[in-house]
Amino acid sequence: MSYEIDWVKSRSDLFPEKRAVIDSVTQDSWTYKELDERASRLAGLFLAQGVGKGDRIALFAENHISYFDFLFACLKIGAVFVPLNWRLSTEELQFVVSDAAPVIMGVLSCFIKQASGLQEDFYLIEVDSNHYLDQYPAADRLGGPLLQESDPLAMIYTGGTTGHPKGAVLSHRSIMWNAVNTIVSWNLTDRDTTMTCIPMFHTGGLNALSIPVLIAGGTVVLSPGFEPEQAVKDLIKYKCSIVLFVPTMYHMLTRTKEFKNAKFPDMKVFLSGGAPCPMGIYDIFSSKGLAFKEGYGLTEAGPNNFYIDPREALQRRGSVGKPMLFNAVKVVKETGDEAGPDEVGELYLRGSHLFEYYWNKEEETKEVWRDGWFQTGDLAMMDKAGYYYIVGRKKDMIITGGENVYPLEIENWLESYDSVEEVAVLGVPDDKWGEKVVAFITAGSSTGLTEEELANYCRKKLAKYKIPKNFYFIEELPKTHVGKIDKNELRKRLDKVT
Repeated sequence: MSYEIDWVKSRSDLFPEKRAVIDSVTQDSWTYKELDERASRLAGLFLAQGVGKGDRIALFAENHISYFDFLFACLKIGAVFVPLNWRLSTEELQFVVSDAAPVIMGVLSCFIKQASGLQEDFYLIEVDSNHYLDQYPAADRLGGPLLQESDPLAMIYTGGTTGHPKGAVLSHRSIMWNAVNTIVSWNLTDRDTTMTCIPMFHTGGLNALSIPVLIAGGTVVLSPGFEPEQAVKDLIKYKCSIVLFVPTMYHMLTRTKEFKNAKFPDMKVFLSGGAPCPMGIYDIFSSKGLAFKEGYGLTEAGPNNFYIDPREALQRRGSVGKPMLFNAVKVVKETGDEAGPDEVGELYLRGSHLFEYYWNKEEETKEVWRDGWFQTGDLAMMDKAGYYYIVGRKKDMIITGGENVYPLEIENWLESYDSVEEVAVLGVPDDKWGEKVVAFITAGSSTGLTEEELANYCRKKLAKYKIPKNFYFIEELPKTHVGKIDKNELRKRLDKVT
């Protein structure tokens, strides 16, 4: 079945004068009518440049109104939006651009030099300010192609730490059902306001809350970066009701004077995603009477998959909750059998919010799909009450002396020690044990922390085989471009030492 898919126009017709987007730096704002008009104007430019259905349109920018302009223009004409990660090296960026082969690239002024050095042929649009579209004519009726729900709308490159990034193709159906799932399960309405600090080249910035809030008729506040003190001020200023940060951001946010003094009267819930959150963060929010919970997602899966009531999140710390309304979840053991309560296995997902395929990677696509289920590569466990817990990455599981060790359990325990700020646990080859457990520790100003002190703390809770054989103290843990701890980089550092 083919039909027009333009919810931006529909939302504009319903609430034309409702404020949709705010730029936190310039204070510029746009109504839903203006958002639709901007997208139509840009779509007209794309068509004038010969863009056809399925052509890729890239954007190289920090969080900016152009993300919505480009995505919604692609939605109107059947093109595919490709947000580019500006944190990549020149070599990595060249690979992504060569792989995606965009016919048009929008570039924020500060990235013009990098974009000009790319060895690809594309039409360049400089998005030098919020008013960059003023130079182009207003669009008449576009007359774009009829679309299928399965037609691609966006291609987001995974933040993997092994090999080249993969372009995960999200269809109109994927993005719409992620939004519907999120709106219904999380009770979003047109009264909600969120602030987007997470980079919008990542699914967490673009699609976790930004698109669902807009489809619900709410307001999105755009911030080009994350400064913890300013973030607190903006959350209060714009009366934000829901926000998503990654654990590293919460680590920074909760240490500011501004956060400690703030009340957040309009905030319904703080969400954490992208990586497991230290248990101490729960205590900080609980002590202020603020709702806090963790979620689970990945580029290929929406990214939203679970819901938990914040009151239950406090009682079941570390749980991501139960499956959202319109998706299915199961945990599968190595034998292929479905795991029972409290058994660990690989997390499988099924639903219309999932990605369609990896761009130019047919074999890799086949490897992650099994009988309609997406194999996430993450280990999980469901308790007897039906609540799910993420245990860690399957590839990160350590087998030492024949015993399975899950790094997250050790990391959570060590991070509960007062002098410890961040922890990364991994397994390294060992002649005696097959693998041995080691831990990298950042201790902030606690320079007197010792290996023996931490080992003794581990003995209070952990089995002997789970206690790290070595502790390495470093100033800062390396992070990937999406804010996750980069364990591959830690392994490289360890190889140099040993």
